[in-house]
Amino acid sequence: MLNGFTIFMLAVVVVGLPVVLGIGSEVFKRWLDHKERMASALNAQAAEKAAQYAAHTERLEQRVRVLERIATDRGADLADEIARLDQRPLN
Repeated sequence: MLNGFTIFMLAVVVVGLPVVLGIGSEVFKRWLDHKERMASALNAQAAEKAAQYAAHTERLEQRVRVLERIATDRGADLADEIARLDQRPLN
């Protein structure tokens, strides 16, 4: 009672489905690998930016400490402190 269409559909399911699923799983694996590499690259870039911001913040905090000391110090070396502050690079 098996006609030609039934045999064809059975062959598609038995042979075609595993092939399609195998190819699909390989494509999915490659896509996941690509996503992981992109995430790693973005994380590295974000970490580098965070380190740059932290270093910049530290330099600014040092300048603020100097300015606070200058503002509260009425000593004779006020002009020297201002001159040293002007010589420091901001970036």
